[in-house]
Amino acid sequence: MENLAEKDSFLSRSLTVISDLSVDEQLFLYHQTRRLKQKWKNKEDLSEFMIKKNVGIYIVFIEPSTRTKESFINASKFHRNARVTIFDSTHSSFNKKESYVDTFNMLTGYNDYSIFVVRSKLEGTCKLLKESVSQFAHRNGLPAPSFINAGDGKHEHPTQELLDEYTFLEQNNFDNSFIHIALIGDLLHGRTVHSKVNGLKIFKNVKVDLIAPPEIAMPTHYVEKMKKNGFEVRIFSSISEYLKQNDVSKIWYFTRLQLERMGEDILEKEFILRKAVTFQKDFLPLLPPETKFYHPLPRHKIHPTIPHFLDSLSLNGWEKQAINGYWTRIILLSMFGGALKYKSTNSRENIPGKEEDFIIKAPILNGTKGVQKDGKRGIKPIENGTVIDHIAKGKNVEEIYSTIVKIRKILKLYYVDSTDGIFRSENGDLKGYISLPDKYLTKKEIKKLSAISPNTTVNIIKDSRVVEKYRITLPPRIYGFAELKCKNENCITNPVHGENVQGSFVKDENGFLVCEYCETPHTFEEIWNI
Repeated sequence: MENLAEKDSFLSRSLTVISDLSVDEQLFLYHQTRRLKQKWKNKEDLSEFMIKKNVGIYIVFIEPSTRTKESFINASKFHRNARVTIFDSTHSSFNKKESYVDTFNMLTGYNDYSIFVVRSKLEGTCKLLKESVSQFAHRNGLPAPSFINAGDGKHEHPTQELLDEYTFLEQNNFDNSFIHIALIGDLLHGRTVHSKVNGLKIFKNVKVDLIAPPEIAMPTHYVEKMKKNGFEVRIFSSISEYLKQNDVSKIWYFTRLQLERMGEDILEKEFILRKAVTFQKDFLPLLPPETKFYHPLPRHKIHPTIPHFLDSLSLNGWEKQAINGYWTRIILLSMFGGALKYKSTNSRENIPGKEEDFIIKAPILNGTKGVQKDGKRGIKPIENGTVIDHIAKGKNVEEIYSTIVKIRKILKLYYVDSTDGIFRSENGDLKGYISLPDKYLTKKEIKKLSAISPNTTVNIIKDSRVVEKYRITLPPRIYGFAELKCKNENCITNPVHGENVQGSFVKDENGFLVCEYCETPHTFEEIWNI
């Protein structure tokens, strides 16, 4: 079983976020779904889509669900040779504070190959399981299992995205040259709309209209991702505002208000927020011909954003959309179970953290002493040790001292005879320094310093002269330090959840540090648990 991934390209692959499948792989899935539906309609043989190996499919719903869970159960039963085991949120193994990783490790050994479909309130759960359980499998000579994210908190819902995109393609007669779509409702907490940031990339040209009051608007980092992906993005605060302009989409995608994820300050405005994103009868004449409404379902039974009077109208696209969940999930399981093969590589790549990218050896001026220039007010020279210079340059006094304290605390620089302070550089900017007699920073400490206080200079001093000088910038990836912490309380890495996984962050194109598990962006000041 060691060469599974070579023989069957999707075996041991996972779908933790929608971009775990490349655009070509997603289009392959949609093409196969179309074939399956057509063959079923024609009452043809469907065996080519069925898993033929001894595969265990585990439906593990740590968070309650009906629609997605039942869809996966029925999609799994299509594969008659697979052994299907169903867990839910009331199962004892997930309510006794037992380790998720240990539980899935044990389950991995019960079949020749396993596929786990997981829903959890904790964001990044499948990412953690994919990494940790794959290591367990490797240690024990087992094939790495596949993990499918069936929704994690307000992060993503990639399998919902698959059925959504397939449904949009059906409406477009499988023409993926262009889509104009309106996303309406709770865009702040709605994981299905977050998956569309990358899921809509299957279309060559994309226009997205975001319709939500500011309190529940699409998070800025997702909007920026859409723009980076080449989408044209427009923002409106309500449906009524949207319909006052002429360029109205024919594809409307509604989400419910997720009150269970909202704070008291937002809940106080519930009536106003609902009105802004709920369709009304008097809007009907303002819609373009052939408009279709979609919704991930279920709707709120008292306050649906798509009212029930629309059920019998041609606007109703959400019913066929829901049915497509069965077909797309059959194909996804076919792919991960080895029944369908496609020559492609995974689109998500590890980002290398090369030392030379962020720790640059700088030239040393001849005769440089201690680091203080003769006749200048600045750092007190030392004979041997390290001077950290240019700390928080350009910031105010409080910010500089706060950074100095943070550096000392995280690097554990508790030296009574060391000095630190603030002085003004030649261009007038304030900057801080820490002078450490007889202390030489290790490479690991310099790497950590680059994430605590980037754009800092490290001077190594011997016999009263600078012998090494480093200019450090923010690393492309920050990991491996016990003091790291994601600020998202629902992230699987948060210590309160007890999974004992360290934070890990990747720098994006805007200089933010993005959690590798829940994809929450941070500034470099926010990633430290002090």
